[in-house]
Amino acid sequence: MTTYIGLEVHVQLNTRTKIFCGCPNLFGAPQNRNVCPICLGYPGVLPALNQEALDKSFLTAMALNCTINKRTFFARKNYFYPDLPKNYQISQFGTPIGREGFLELQLAKGPRRINIIEIHLEEDAGKMIHSGDWSLVDYNRSGTPLLEIVTAPDLRSGAEAELLLQQLRQTVRYLGVSDGNMEEGSLRCDANISMGESLPDYKIEIKNINSSRFVRQALEYETRRQMRALEQRTPLRQETRLWNENRDLTEIMRSKEEADDYRYFPEPDLPTFYADDGYLEKIRGAIPELPALRRQRLMEQYELEGPIATQLCATRELAELFEAVVGEGVEATLAARWLFGDVRKELNHRSLSLTDGPLNAQRLAQILLPLQRGELHIKLAKQLLQALFDEGRDPQEIMQDERWRPLSREKLRTIIEGVLQAHPDIVHSIQEGQRKALGFLMGQVMKRCEGRCDPQESQELVREMVGVDESQ
Repeated sequence: MTTYIGLEVHVQLNTRTKIFCGCPNLFGAPQNRNVCPICLGYPGVLPALNQEALDKSFLTAMALNCTINKRTFFARKNYFYPDLPKNYQISQFGTPIGREGFLELQLAKGPRRINIIEIHLEEDAGKMIHSGDWSLVDYNRSGTPLLEIVTAPDLRSGAEAELLLQQLRQTVRYLGVSDGNMEEGSLRCDANISMGESLPDYKIEIKNINSSRFVRQALEYETRRQMRALEQRTPLRQETRLWNENRDLTEIMRSKEEADDYRYFPEPDLPTFYADDGYLEKIRGAIPELPALRRQRLMEQYELEGPIATQLCATRELAELFEAVVGEGVEATLAARWLFGDVRKELNHRSLSLTDGPLNAQRLAQILLPLQRGELHIKLAKQLLQALFDEGRDPQEIMQDERWRPLSREKLRTIIEGVLQAHPDIVHSIQEGQRKALGFLMGQVMKRCEGRCDPQESQELVREMVGVDESQ
C-alpha cells in the first residue's frame, strides 16, 4: 500500500502594497485598517495589477525550475465565504505563471525530485476570528498577493511533507519574496493525501495547516485513519478536513469541490500580461545562489564539512555574513565556530536577528583577526563581543579603553606576586604537594586581571613563581 501526498503551499508575497490596490501590505495593523473599496469588493471598482507581485511570482517560478507561461491572465473563482467580500476570488486558472517545475528534496539517503504541477498568483481572502458565539471578519489580509505552489503527489510520508515545506520556506526567504512566517500566516499549507496500490481516484484535503510540524502530524494521523478504513473495506470519499491541533486528529469540514463548482471565467477588468524575452531575462538574472548550490560551493571553496555548510546556508543572511567575514581574512572554521557559538548566543539572549543587531562582517573581523593572530585571548574576545552588542560601537574603538588591552607579561607577573603575597599558606601547601590549591590561586589571578590575561600564560607563570615543576 502506497501513500500519495501532494501539497498546496500558499506564500504571501512581501510586496509594499496589495495585489490590486494601493493599500499597505502589512501584518499586525489594527483590524480593518488597511482596506479600501477595491479590496472590500465595492461595486464598480476596478483592480490594477501590482507589478512587484508579478515580478516576484515569475522569480519564484524560475527558481523552482518551472516552464514559464509568457502569456498569462486572471480568472474569477466563484464561491461564497464570509471573509471573501466580492463572493469571488481573482486567481489564475488556465494560464498559471509556471508549470512542470521541481524541487530536489534533500533526504538523508540523498536528494529526490518532487515535481511541481503549477505555480499561480491570486489574491488572499480576509481572516475569520471566532470568539464564543460570535464570528468576526478582519479584511486587512484581503487582497494580499498570494502565490500558490502545487506539488504532484510525489511525497510518501508526513516527515517528507514537513521537510519539503521547510525547504520551500527556505527558498522563498532566499529569494526575498516572502518572510515565510507560518505563525503570521505568510506561509500556509493544504495537504492532499490518498492511499492505494496505485494512485486512486480520490484525495482527501487537509486545509489551512499553519506549521510544518502540524503538517507532519496531520498526515501521519490521516495515514493511519485511511489505512484502517481500507482494511475494514470502508469506502473513502473525496472530502475536505481540518486538523484539530488540540485533539491531534482531522475532522470533516465539507465534501471536496471540483474545478467546475467554482464556475471559472476570465476576469474582465484585468488585461492579459505578456512576458517578453527581455523581461524574463531580467527576472532570471535576479535569482540568487540557492541553498543547495551554495552549500556545495562552501564545502569545496572553504573545505567545510557537510553539516557545517548546511547550517551556514540555513538563511541567506547567515551565509552572506560568513563569506563576508572570511573575506576580511578570518579563517573559515574560526568564523563558522563563532557564528554558531558566541554570536548565536548573544543574538538569542537579546532576541535579535542578524539584520537587527549592531553586528556586521567588519566588526566581527575586528575581534576574530586579533584572536587568530594570538594578540587577543579567547576570554577577552568573548567579552568584547558582548560589549559590541551592549554599546553598538566598533571593537577597535572599544579597545581604546585601557581596560580592554591585554596585560603585558610584566604587569601579569606583578599581579601574580600580589596574589602569592596575600596567600602564603596556600603557596606553602602547593609546595608541599597540594596541587589542587593551584586552582584557587588561578581564580584570584583571573579576578584581579578582569579578563585581560591569557589563562594558559597565567597558569604557566603561577606554577613558575610558586616553584612547581611543569611536569608534575
